Amino acid sequence: MTDGETPLPLPFGYRDSALYVEDVPVSELAARYGTPLYVTSEARLRENARKLFGAFRPQWPRFSLLYAVKANSNPAIVRILASEGCGADCSNPAEIRIAVDAGVPSDRILYTGAYPRTEELAAAIDAGVRVNLDDPELLPRLLACGRPPALSFRVNPGETEAGPEGLRFAGPDAKFGAPLEPVVDGLRAAAAAGIRRLGLHTMPGSNILDPAHFGRLGRFLATAARRIRAAGIELEFLDFGGGLGVPYRPSESPLDVTEVARQIATALRSAYPDGTAAPTLFAEPGRYLVADSTILVTRVTHTKAHPIPFVGVDAGMHTLLRPALYGAYHPVYAVERRETEPHPIQHVGGPVCENTDVLARDRRLPRLRRDDLIALGIAGAYGFSMSSQYNNRPRAAEVLVRGAEGFPIRERERFEDLVARTRLPPHLTGTLLPPPVGPSGGR
Repeated sequence: MTDGETPLPLPFGYRDSALYVEDVPVSELAARYGTPLYVTSEARLRENARKLFGAFRPQWPRFSLLYAVKANSNPAIVRILASEGCGADCSNPAEIRIAVDAGVPSDRILYTGAYPRTEELAAAIDAGVRVNLDDPELLPRLLACGRPPALSFRVNPGETEAGPEGLRFAGPDAKFGAPLEPVVDGLRAAAAAGIRRLGLHTMPGSNILDPAHFGRLGRFLATAARRIRAAGIELEFLDFGGGLGVPYRPSESPLDVTEVARQIATALRSAYPDGTAAPTLFAEPGRYLVADSTILVTRVTHTKAHPIPFVGVDAGMHTLLRPALYGAYHPVYAVERRETEPHPIQHVGGPVCENTDVLARDRRLPRLRRDDLIALGIAGAYGFSMSSQYNNRPRAAEVLVRGAEGFPIRERERFEDLVARTRLPPHLTGTLLPPPVGPSGGR
């Protein structure tokens, strides 16, 4: 482990000072597929899904996981999680198609669009998936497209906690959800329109590490469910969203998901004390399932002496945006551990022409040299999915490791991918001539 960093989760680890993913040396993957390179452990993905099912189903047997595809939409990732019993939480029609193509049944897909176009609502209807509306006032537009097999509304529970990165999705300034009373009216209108399978959804925060947050969320859902039952509406499902956090910093402790499940189930049982008409409970984890399954491998291109030295690498904010966007922390590991050398404080910067293109600051790392490899940990959530071609840099490759084998699951982009969908208008084709001379003889 690099000094002071978050411990590597199994099956990542060092053998004879070399970093491995399952039974494959990281250096071997970098030599074969190049850098920057996202490397995912299939075993870790499956373990994370099983851990959540194991925590929740003893507490609430009618429990289902809907993987938040936006966190990492690689079809191989979605298919692995589908094989573990996960459905899909999709934020747009492309994600619906990815989930369907990966083998997720339509009844286990929930579409939640933020300020959707009518064409997106129509695509969800055509796909036959559950629809979750962010605002009850969207209902007439949805019904003009058709009737979904099941419908829920996203309720804004008011002020709530934010995780370490300050990501807050509820309260008066949040763009998501509606207050409870308009949601009750929306459910009545949906029932009057002939939709029988109804639900309630909420998602107030992201990357929360305190189980008590989920206990409060469970109590809010229980109160809301009682209010909805009093209005004569029985809910088929309740969805507490995602927000299940993972520790990025060494000072952070893992979330006790067994305690999260206990607190949510205890709260919901107060609304359904005899178990009759108890709804299915949905969760929409993205980060929890995929974040620590993946590392980003990058190669040192240059080191520069500063008061705090900079280590230049071939990954940057175009490869992993979160540090520049949120000030997010990702642990850094040397792919070849050199314990006998000094470990000075250093920054890790990328090749993008922005001063914010710094992947890590003030890290105690070995004295790195050009062509050394380092790995940024906990990179599976919102890593590749938020990457871009900024500064005209092709996006990274992705590899899945299973045991002693590595499988490419996304090819590295090339220059041709940067310009593949560009076009020159006719007047710009052929040999370029100088600009015409103006009436005054100037140009």
